[in-house]
Amino acid sequence: MEYRILGRTGIKVSAVGLGGEGFEGKNKEDTKVIVDKAMAEGINFIDIYNSNPEVRSHVGDALSHYPRESFVIEGHLGSMWENGQYRRTRNMTEVKVSYEDFLRRMQLDYVDVGMIHYVDDQKDFDQIFKGSMIDYAKDLQEKGIIKHLGLSTHNPDIAFKAVESGVIDVILFSINAAYDMLPASEDVNILFEDSTYNDRTYEGVDPKRDRLYQTCQNAGVALTVMKGFGAGILLKDETSPFKKALTPVQCLHYCLTRPAVASVVVGISNVEELLAASAYAASTDEEKDYSQVLANAPRSVFNGHCMYCGHCAPCTKKIDIAMVNKYLDLALIQKEVPETLQNHYDLLEHHASECIECGACMRNCPFSVNIISKMKQAAKLFGH
Repeated sequence: MEYRILGRTGIKVSAVGLGGEGFEGKNKEDTKVIVDKAMAEGINFIDIYNSNPEVRSHVGDALSHYPRESFVIEGHLGSMWENGQYRRTRNMTEVKVSYEDFLRRMQLDYVDVGMIHYVDDQKDFDQIFKGSMIDYAKDLQEKGIIKHLGLSTHNPDIAFKAVESGVIDVILFSINAAYDMLPASEDVNILFEDSTYNDRTYEGVDPKRDRLYQTCQNAGVALTVMKGFGAGILLKDETSPFKKALTPVQCLHYCLTRPAVASVVVGISNVEELLAASAYAASTDEEKDYSQVLANAPRSVFNGHCMYCGHCAPCTKKIDIAMVNKYLDLALIQKEVPETLQNHYDLLEHHASECIECGACMRNCPFSVNIISKMKQAAKLFGH
């Protein structure tokens, strides 16, 4: 399994994680089978938004057989269970009772990331950050019950607000190639409607989403990913906006090549689905490659935009061109080079300056990026 650092938290997490959806409807034995297999595959990161008491108890029992330091939990504040159904809540009595229930059923002394649950509009954000909920979360953090604070959202505007708050270390965000083409909206339902993707001309990654990923990377705020398969729409030719299905491995790789992304949490319903996701770790570059699907898609234009797909390799000077482009994009949204990334830029300036302009990278690029121009820009910017 590939492991990544969860932003400024310093926690090491598996690039593929487990999402809570797959545990719904599972009994204790089936839950343990999935958790045991995940741990055997090296998956150590688990997001539990679920308020279902049976899910919490079953997952907690399965994890109790492992040392606490061997897994990382992203657990949500503001998710509760009422009359046999999940409900989001901002009522502080409900928030506290539900989180105490979460800790007890999950058999946890602490949660690695306490995730403020499902914040998609400005009014809700203001209510949380100007009210008692953020105070409660900070109090849990001071007591060591929560190690780091996070927030889950589908809306880039709210994600920017979370970064600007300075107190949020991790954002659970919906990322995939289809969602990335849509502008910010407080109406999360549009992401899941088939009509959203019909008869529409796309112009590549929405600039705001692109800037969000770069901003998070520069700020040290980690992104963990939900909906990496687009609620399944990307896995079928007939529902994909690209008119061609992506494989689970391609979907994962798309997410994991976005700046700041540390882990993609996948809703696993059975061992077969788990193995399809964990196969990412041993997949070849060809199996991970999503570029041809995006580059040949009807009604979509990614031309001129580096998608960090790596088709520019191999370079005769052994330059990691995709990484140079990624850090160039990160630098261009800053007024000055962040001190924390200066060492990266110093290294990449050397690489960019090594370019001999043979043009092989540009001939290989599926998105018609003027790579030589970008390498010159990087050499000049990083070498200042």
